[in-house]
Amino acid sequence: MPPLHPSMTDWLRARARATPHKLAVLYDGRAISYAELDRLTDGLAAGLVGLGVQPDDRVATHMGSSVEAIALIHAVARARAVLVPLNIRLTKIEQSRQISLTKPALIVVDEGVRTADEEGMGEDPPHTTRWVSSTPAVALTDLAQHASRVPQPNPVYPANPDLQSIIFTSGVTGAPKGVVLSFDNHLWSATASAYRLGLDGNDRWLSCLPLYHVGGLSVVFRSCLYGTAIVLQRRFDLEEFQRSLREDSVTLTSLVPTMLHRLLNSLPPNTVSHGLLSHKPCRPGSLRMALLGGAAATPDLLNAAAEAGMRVATTYGLTEAASQVATALPADAQRKPGSVGKPLMFTELRIVDTGGNNLPIGEIGEVLVRGPQVMTEYYGNPDATATALQDGWLHTGDVGYLDPDGDLFIVQRRRDIIISGGENIYPAEVEAVLRGHPAVVDACVVGLPDAEWGQRSAAAVQLHAGETLSQDALLTYSRAHLAGYKQPRTIRFVDALPQTASGKIARRAVETLMTDFDSNME
Repeated sequence: MPPLHPSMTDWLRARARATPHKLAVLYDGRAISYAELDRLTDGLAAGLVGLGVQPDDRVATHMGSSVEAIALIHAVARARAVLVPLNIRLTKIEQSRQISLTKPALIVVDEGVRTADEEGMGEDPPHTTRWVSSTPAVALTDLAQHASRVPQPNPVYPANPDLQSIIFTSGVTGAPKGVVLSFDNHLWSATASAYRLGLDGNDRWLSCLPLYHVGGLSVVFRSCLYGTAIVLQRRFDLEEFQRSLREDSVTLTSLVPTMLHRLLNSLPPNTVSHGLLSHKPCRPGSLRMALLGGAAATPDLLNAAAEAGMRVATTYGLTEAASQVATALPADAQRKPGSVGKPLMFTELRIVDTGGNNLPIGEIGEVLVRGPQVMTEYYGNPDATATALQDGWLHTGDVGYLDPDGDLFIVQRRRDIIISGGENIYPAEVEAVLRGHPAVVDACVVGLPDAEWGQRSAAAVQLHAGETLSQDALLTYSRAHLAGYKQPRTIRFVDALPQTASGKIARRAVETLMTDFDSNME
């Protein structure tokens, strides 16, 4: 009998047997070894089985970051089911669309975590039975109580090795698209990342990215495969992040530009002088690298990080490729501002024109990616899959170019998408909600530059003749349908939206309009 492929084995069980006493997770004062994490995972996996979860069933999760959440990620795999992590910042209406598509057998809920539309409902957390009436739900704290037996991972780990998780990203049209990732995708991604960033057996990755994003999820699997530790935080809290850098022997961390901007701005004045810090450096001696992604990093931000002693590696990745695609190590990122470096090992890049033809070095076009970490499909969406995956290449929709050294520069992350604080905001989705208000004829949402957030959303709104509407009233309506980070930060009511000769909304003209309006408001 041939040996099992690595993607067909229980990664956590193998790690716990190899290094049972090594630190797996440090969270909120709790130090959890791999043996302890393995036992916790056993209990949760048994609870899933006890509640009737079968191989290949989808299990949706609605939770923040915690030791139990990490164990649940492994437990879903141990129960041979498929993970569907729900973005806790979405409203129930938004989450319900994802649930309707994936039809999970069970939703596991951290009852201390609210959806966006529940945040103002008082102190008592919502009860799981009221969460989504058509789908059985269980509280994470109660899951282990339903254990019937501990599922055995051998001889085959996943029921379907091609389907580890379905992670949602909204399409430009606003329709949800579920990215199907496999265990192989994560295995190759972890391998290629280690080859680029290097690996130390004593690494500790400070992770404050949410576990429902591929960036947070990838750290869980990579650390297990490497046998290294996660220093986990529920969210990015500046003071707690700084404390962890000082006290927890952190060697690696993941940040988006907004986080790094806040971290650098928190330094006391006059501490940076000729590249040296006179006191209170933001980088302890243990931190060897900060991986910066999620949005473009400006040269000013990278220079400020270098002066503060932060070694920053700029990276380009996407959910459809299980996180990293290309990464520039700190020296290269500093030498070539704006570059995200060369593709990782086993990964290929092409820049093509609208006809799919390769473009010469330096010419701007769509970025295509090929490699073993690329998704298998968009779940239940064959049309979107056929558009994105052509002849083995992932058409990212992102715009960029390659320089003569083969380094990638991203010019625009998916045309018209707004990236604010590392979160993607899809204008079409926000516009559809604004148009749903009975007083609104049409709306156009664009991104404006913001020093802290990278971008912030702004909406030009046209009302029906004779209608009046305040900005507060429109925002109240919008908040009932969209997560807080998607809300327009600036709204301007206009008599008519500018149009192109073909009758389409002229987005570039709207950007100019909103920029001028924003400047006059300051």
